[in-house]
Amino acid sequence: MATKYTFTEIINPADPTFNQELGINDSGVIAGYNGSGVPGHPNQGYTTTTAGTNFTPENFPGSVQTQVVGINNNGTTVGFYAPTNNGSDANFGFYNKTPGSYTAVVNPLTTSTPSTNQLLGINDNGVAVGFYNDANGNSHGYKYNLNTGKFTAVVDPAAAAASLTAAAIDDAGDVAGFFVNGAGKDRGFLDKGGTFTTISLPGFADTQILGMNANGTELVGQAFGPLGFTVGIVYDVATGTLTKYSDPNGVGSTVFNGVNDAGDIVGFYTNATNGYTIGMLATPAAPKVAKTGATDQSFDAYSLLAPDAGMPSGSHHETARVNDGLNVAVASVGPHQW
Repeated sequence: MATKYTFTEIINPADPTFNQELGINDSGVIAGYNGSGVPGHPNQGYTTTTAGTNFTPENFPGSVQTQVVGINNNGTTVGFYAPTNNGSDANFGFYNKTPGSYTAVVNPLTTSTPSTNQLLGINDNGVAVGFYNDANGNSHGYKYNLNTGKFTAVVDPAAAAASLTAAAIDDAGDVAGFFVNGAGKDRGFLDKGGTFTTISLPGFADTQILGMNANGTELVGQAFGPLGFTVGIVYDVATGTLTKYSDPNGVGSTVFNGVNDAGDIVGFYTNATNGYTIGMLATPAAPKVAKTGATDQSFDAYSLLAPDAGMPSGSHHETARVNDGLNVAVASVGPHQW
Protein backbone atom coordinates (compact mmCIF):
# COMPACT_ATOMS: atom_id res chain seq x y z
CA MET A 1 0.00 0.00 0.00
CA ALA A 2 1.28 3.46 -0.90
CA THR A 3 2.47 5.65 1.97
CA LYS A 4 0.18 8.53 2.91
CA TYR A 5 1.72 11.95 3.48
CA THR A 6 0.79 15.21 5.13
CA PHE A 7 2.05 18.16 3.07
CA THR A 8 3.33 21.33 4.74
CA GLU A 9 4.46 24.56 3.12
CA ILE A 10 7.96 25.82 3.99
CA ILE A 11 8.24 29.49 2.99
CA ASN A 12 11.00 31.94 3.88
CA PRO A 13 9.23 35.21 4.77
CA ALA A 14 12.18 37.09 3.26
CA ASP A 15 10.90 35.98 -0.15
CA PRO A 16 7.50 34.25 -0.28
CA THR A 17 7.54 34.15 -4.10
CA PHE A 18 10.19 31.48 -4.64
CA ASN A 19 11.43 28.73 -2.31
CA GLN A 20 12.89 25.29 -2.95
CA GLU A 21 13.62 22.82 -0.13
CA LEU A 22 16.35 20.49 -1.33
CA GLY A 23 17.72 18.45 1.56
CA ILE A 24 16.76 17.21 5.02
CA ASN A 25 18.71 15.32 7.68
CA ASP A 26 17.43 13.10 10.47
CA SER A 27 17.41 16.01 12.91
CA GLY A 28 14.89 17.76 10.69
CA VAL A 29 17.29 20.43 9.44
CA ILE A 30 16.37 21.46 5.89
CA ALA A 31 18.68 22.89 3.23
CA GLY A 32 17.22 25.16 0.58
CA TYR A 33 17.14 28.59 -0.97
CA ASN A 34 14.88 31.41 -2.10
CA GLY A 35 15.04 33.57 -5.22
CA SER A 36 14.48 32.36 -8.78
CA GLY A 37 17.92 33.20 -10.13
CA VAL A 38 16.64 35.44 -12.92
CA PRO A 39 18.44 38.81 -13.12
CA GLY A 40 17.48 40.91 -10.14
CA HIS A 41 16.15 37.95 -8.14
CA PRO A 42 19.28 36.05 -7.00
CA ASN A 43 19.36 32.66 -5.30
CA GLN A 44 19.95 33.03 -1.56
CA GLY A 45 20.79 29.92 0.44
CA TYR A 46 19.48 29.01 3.88
CA THR A 47 18.83 26.27 6.38
CA THR A 48 15.64 25.88 8.38
CA THR A 49 13.73 23.23 10.30
CA THR A 50 10.54 21.26 9.75
CA ALA A 51 8.71 23.92 11.75
CA GLY A 52 9.64 26.42 9.05
CA THR A 53 9.74 29.30 11.51
CA ASN A 54 13.44 30.24 11.57
CA PHE A 55 15.61 30.62 8.47
CA THR A 56 19.39 30.93 8.78
CA PRO A 57 21.09 32.53 5.74
CA GLU A 58 23.92 30.50 4.23
CA ASN A 59 25.76 32.08 1.31
CA PHE A 60 29.27 31.48 0.00
CA PRO A 61 31.45 34.46 0.96
CA GLY A 62 31.68 37.07 -1.79
CA SER A 63 29.08 35.31 -3.95
CA VAL A 64 26.03 36.93 -5.49
CA GLN A 65 24.04 33.69 -5.55
CA THR A 66 24.09 30.48 -3.52
CA GLN A 67 22.01 27.30 -3.45
CA VAL A 68 22.36 25.04 -0.39
CA VAL A 69 21.50 21.62 -1.78
CA GLY A 70 22.52 18.88 0.66
CA ILE A 71 23.13 18.43 4.38
CA ASN A 72 24.37 15.51 6.46
CA ASN A 73 23.92 14.68 10.13
CA ASN A 74 27.22 16.31 11.02
CA GLY A 75 25.79 19.59 9.80
CA THR A 76 28.04 19.75 6.74
CA THR A 77 26.28 21.36 3.80
CA VAL A 78 27.09 21.30 0.08
CA GLY A 79 25.83 23.24 -2.89
CA PHE A 80 27.03 25.75 -5.45
CA TYR A 81 27.45 29.48 -5.85
CA ALA A 82 27.78 32.13 -8.57
CA PRO A 83 29.68 35.42 -8.59
CA THR A 84 27.03 37.08 -10.79
CA ASN A 85 23.27 37.26 -11.40
CA ASN A 86 22.98 38.07 -15.08
CA GLY A 87 21.09 35.02 -16.32
CA SER A 88 24.13 33.22 -17.74
CA ASP A 89 26.21 32.63 -14.65
CA ALA A 90 29.23 30.48 -13.99
CA ASN A 91 28.77 28.34 -10.89
CA PHE A 92 31.11 26.47 -8.58
CA GLY A 93 30.65 23.78 -5.96
CA PHE A 94 31.30 24.29 -2.26
CA TYR A 95 31.06 22.63 1.12
CA ASN A 96 30.60 24.19 4.56
CA LYS A 97 31.97 21.82 7.18
CA THR A 98 31.63 24.13 10.18
CA PRO A 99 29.46 27.25 10.42
CA GLY A 100 31.01 29.94 8.24
CA SER A 101 33.88 27.76 7.03
CA TYR A 102 33.39 27.47 3.26
CA THR A 103 35.58 25.64 0.76
CA ALA A 104 35.16 25.94 -3.01
CA VAL A 105 35.22 22.70 -5.06
CA VAL A 106 35.85 22.73 -8.81
CA ASN A 107 36.53 19.57 -10.77
CA PRO A 108 39.65 20.29 -12.89
CA LEU A 109 38.02 18.58 -15.88
CA THR A 110 35.35 21.31 -16.13
CA THR A 111 35.55 22.90 -19.59
CA SER A 112 32.11 24.44 -20.13
CA THR A 113 31.52 28.12 -20.83
CA PRO A 114 30.31 29.45 -18.50
CA SER A 115 31.91 27.09 -16.01
CA THR A 116 29.40 24.69 -14.46
CA ASN A 117 30.35 22.62 -11.42
CA GLN A 118 27.96 21.68 -8.61
CA LEU A 119 27.98 19.58 -5.44
CA LEU A 120 24.56 18.07 -4.82
CA GLY A 121 24.82 15.65 -1.91
CA ILE A 122 27.03 14.41 0.91
CA ASN A 123 27.16 11.44 3.27
CA ASP A 124 28.38 11.29 6.85
CA ASN A 125 31.73 9.88 5.75
CA GLY A 126 32.54 13.17 4.06
CA VAL A 127 32.04 11.97 0.50
CA ALA A 128 30.07 14.32 -1.72
CA VAL A 129 28.63 13.84 -5.20
CA GLY A 130 27.98 16.23 -8.03
CA PHE A 131 28.79 16.94 -11.66
CA TYR A 132 30.64 19.21 -14.03
CA ASN A 133 29.88 20.16 -17.64
CA ASP A 134 32.23 19.75 -20.57
CA ALA A 135 32.65 22.07 -23.55
CA ASN A 136 29.73 20.37 -25.34
CA GLY A 137 27.36 20.90 -22.40
CA ASN A 138 27.37 17.24 -21.34
CA SER A 139 27.34 16.49 -17.62
CA HIS A 140 29.80 14.15 -15.91
CA GLY A 141 29.06 12.79 -12.45
CA TYR A 142 31.67 12.35 -9.77
CA LYS A 143 32.35 11.65 -6.12
CA TYR A 144 34.48 14.09 -4.13
CA ASN A 145 36.18 13.14 -0.86
CA LEU A 146 36.27 16.16 1.46
CA ASN A 147 39.02 14.55 3.53
CA THR A 148 41.45 13.79 0.69
CA GLY A 149 40.36 16.18 -2.06
CA LYS A 150 40.10 13.25 -4.50
CA PHE A 151 37.66 13.21 -7.43
CA THR A 152 36.29 9.86 -8.66
CA ALA A 153 34.22 9.59 -11.84
CA VAL A 154 30.73 8.06 -11.72
CA VAL A 155 30.16 6.34 -15.08
CA ASP A 156 27.46 3.93 -16.24
CA PRO A 157 29.49 1.15 -17.93
CA ALA A 158 26.66 0.44 -20.38
CA ALA A 159 26.38 4.10 -21.36
CA ALA A 160 29.84 5.52 -20.77
CA ALA A 161 29.31 8.43 -23.14
CA ALA A 162 25.99 9.46 -21.61
CA SER A 163 25.50 12.83 -19.96
CA LEU A 164 25.17 11.85 -16.28
CA THR A 165 24.45 13.71 -13.03
CA ALA A 166 25.37 12.15 -9.66
CA ALA A 167 22.79 13.60 -7.28
CA ALA A 168 22.78 11.48 -4.11
CA ILE A 169 25.02 9.21 -2.03
CA ASP A 170 24.30 6.97 0.95
CA ASP A 171 26.61 5.85 3.77
CA ALA A 172 27.56 2.68 1.89
CA GLY A 173 28.79 4.80 -1.01
CA ASP A 174 25.94 3.88 -3.36
CA VAL A 175 25.17 6.69 -5.81
CA ALA A 176 21.89 7.74 -7.44
CA GLY A 177 21.05 10.33 -10.06
CA PHE A 178 20.03 10.46 -13.69
CA PHE A 179 21.47 10.24 -17.21
CA VAL A 180 20.40 11.00 -20.77
CA ASN A 181 19.78 7.86 -22.85
CA GLY A 182 20.31 7.35 -26.58
CA ALA A 183 16.84 8.72 -27.32
CA GLY A 184 17.62 11.94 -25.48
CA LYS A 185 15.41 11.08 -22.50
CA ASP A 186 16.32 11.37 -18.81
CA ARG A 187 16.41 8.11 -16.86
CA GLY A 188 17.08 7.69 -13.18
CA PHE A 189 19.75 5.33 -11.93
CA LEU A 190 21.04 3.64 -8.79
CA ASP A 191 24.65 2.47 -8.70
CA LYS A 192 24.71 -0.07 -5.90
CA GLY A 193 28.11 -1.63 -5.50
CA GLY A 194 28.78 -1.33 -9.23
CA THR A 195 25.42 -2.65 -10.36
CA PHE A 196 23.44 0.02 -12.21
CA THR A 197 19.65 -0.08 -12.05
CA THR A 198 17.78 2.14 -14.51
CA ILE A 199 14.62 3.75 -13.10
CA SER A 200 11.81 5.03 -15.31
CA LEU A 201 8.16 5.85 -14.59
CA PRO A 202 5.98 4.25 -17.30
CA GLY A 203 3.88 6.72 -19.25
CA PHE A 204 6.21 9.63 -18.45
CA ALA A 205 8.82 10.95 -20.87
CA ASP A 206 11.61 11.61 -18.39
CA THR A 207 12.53 10.39 -14.91
CA GLN A 208 15.14 11.94 -12.59
CA ILE A 209 16.32 10.57 -9.25
CA LEU A 210 17.31 13.50 -7.05
CA GLY A 211 17.70 12.14 -3.51
CA MET A 212 18.37 9.01 -1.46
CA ASN A 213 18.15 8.25 2.25
CA ALA A 214 21.15 7.32 4.34
CA ASN A 215 20.52 3.59 4.47
CA GLY A 216 19.95 3.42 0.72
CA THR A 217 16.45 1.99 0.90
CA GLU A 218 14.46 4.86 -0.58
CA LEU A 219 15.00 7.21 -3.52
CA VAL A 220 13.01 10.30 -4.51
CA GLY A 221 12.80 12.48 -7.58
CA GLN A 222 10.48 13.64 -10.31
CA ALA A 223 8.96 12.46 -13.59
CA PHE A 224 7.87 14.60 -16.53
CA GLY A 225 4.60 14.01 -18.34
CA PRO A 226 2.92 15.85 -21.22
CA LEU A 227 3.16 19.65 -21.44
CA GLY A 228 5.60 19.88 -18.54
CA PHE A 229 3.36 17.99 -16.08
CA THR A 230 5.51 16.74 -13.19
CA VAL A 231 4.94 14.36 -10.29
CA GLY A 232 7.07 13.55 -7.28
CA ILE A 233 8.25 9.95 -7.17
CA VAL A 234 9.37 7.55 -4.44
CA TYR A 235 11.33 4.41 -5.32
CA ASP A 236 11.52 1.49 -2.88
CA VAL A 237 14.87 -0.20 -3.51
CA ALA A 238 13.91 -3.52 -1.91
CA THR A 239 10.74 -4.05 -3.96
CA GLY A 240 11.52 -2.02 -7.07
CA THR A 241 8.23 -0.18 -6.60
CA LEU A 242 7.92 3.33 -8.02
CA THR A 243 5.09 5.47 -6.59
CA LYS A 244 4.01 8.86 -7.88
CA TYR A 245 2.61 11.68 -5.72
CA SER A 246 1.34 15.23 -6.05
CA ASP A 247 1.06 17.88 -3.38
CA PRO A 248 -2.69 18.70 -3.33
CA ASN A 249 -1.81 22.36 -3.86
CA GLY A 250 0.64 21.56 -6.65
CA VAL A 251 -0.96 18.94 -8.86
CA GLY A 252 1.03 18.86 -12.07
CA SER A 253 4.08 20.64 -10.65
CA THR A 254 5.29 18.57 -7.68
CA VAL A 255 9.01 17.79 -7.33
CA PHE A 256 10.56 15.61 -4.59
CA ASN A 257 14.23 16.38 -3.89
CA GLY A 258 15.34 14.81 -0.62
CA VAL A 259 14.39 12.15 1.93
CA ASN A 260 15.67 11.11 5.34
CA ASP A 261 15.53 7.75 7.11
CA ALA A 262 12.25 8.65 8.82
CA GLY A 263 10.71 9.03 5.37
CA ASP A 264 10.34 12.82 5.54
CA ILE A 265 10.54 14.28 2.02
CA VAL A 266 11.33 17.83 0.93
CA GLY A 267 10.74 19.49 -2.41
CA PHE A 268 8.59 22.17 -3.99
CA TYR A 269 5.71 22.92 -6.35
CA THR A 270 4.37 25.84 -8.38
CA ASN A 271 1.21 27.54 -7.16
CA ALA A 272 -1.26 27.71 -10.05
CA THR A 273 -2.92 30.86 -8.68
CA ASN A 274 0.05 33.23 -8.67
CA GLY A 275 2.95 31.22 -10.09
CA TYR A 276 4.91 31.26 -6.84
CA THR A 277 7.33 28.39 -6.21
CA ILE A 278 6.46 26.95 -2.79
CA GLY A 279 8.83 24.91 -0.64
CA MET A 280 7.27 21.73 0.66
CA LEU A 281 7.67 19.07 3.38
CA ALA A 282 5.87 15.73 3.06
CA THR A 283 5.60 13.79 6.32
CA PRO A 284 4.53 10.11 6.28
CA ALA A 285 1.47 9.24 8.32
CA ALA A 286 3.44 6.41 9.91
CA PRO A 287 7.07 7.56 10.26
CA LYS A 288 9.63 4.99 9.23
CA VAL A 289 12.22 3.78 11.70
CA ALA A 290 15.57 5.44 11.13
CA LYS A 291 18.64 3.27 11.49
CA THR A 292 20.78 3.61 14.61
CA GLY A 293 23.90 5.66 14.15
CA ALA A 294 25.00 8.20 11.58
CA THR A 295 22.57 9.11 8.85
CA ASP A 296 22.73 11.41 5.88
CA GLN A 297 21.07 12.26 2.64
CA SER A 298 21.82 14.07 -0.58
CA PHE A 299 19.56 15.98 -2.89
CA ASP A 300 19.24 17.99 -6.02
CA ALA A 301 16.73 20.11 -7.88
CA TYR A 302 16.53 22.00 -11.11
CA SER A 303 19.50 24.28 -11.27
CA LEU A 304 17.80 27.61 -11.67
CA LEU A 305 21.14 29.25 -11.05
CA ALA A 306 22.42 27.54 -14.20
CA PRO A 307 19.40 26.20 -16.11
CA ASP A 308 21.49 24.20 -18.57
CA ALA A 309 23.56 22.51 -15.89
CA GLY A 310 22.86 18.83 -15.43
CA MET A 311 19.21 19.12 -16.62
CA PRO A 312 18.70 19.72 -19.99
CA SER A 313 29.95 -1.14 -12.66
CA GLY A 314 27.54 -3.65 -13.83
CA SER A 315 24.15 -5.03 -14.72
CA HIS A 316 21.04 -3.00 -15.62
CA HIS A 317 17.41 -3.35 -14.65
CA GLU A 318 14.31 -1.32 -15.53
CA THR A 319 11.59 -0.61 -12.99
CA ALA A 320 8.04 -1.53 -13.93
CA ARG A 321 5.94 -1.73 -10.77
CA VAL A 322 4.05 1.52 -10.23
CA ASN A 323 1.64 2.78 -7.58
CA ASP A 324 -0.50 5.89 -7.35
CA GLY A 325 0.28 7.65 -4.08
CA LEU A 326 -2.38 8.84 -1.67
CA ASN A 327 -2.28 12.43 -0.45
CA VAL A 328 -3.83 13.52 2.83
CA ALA A 329 -4.17 16.57 5.08
CA VAL A 330 -2.41 19.74 4.03
CA ALA A 331 -0.78 21.89 6.71
CA SER A 332 0.68 25.35 6.19
CA VAL A 333 3.73 27.10 7.60
CA GLY A 334 4.83 30.65 6.85
CA PRO A 335 3.08 33.55 5.14
CA HIS A 336 0.46 33.03 2.45
CA GLN A 337 0.44 34.92 -0.81
CA TRP A 338 -2.16 33.22 -2.95
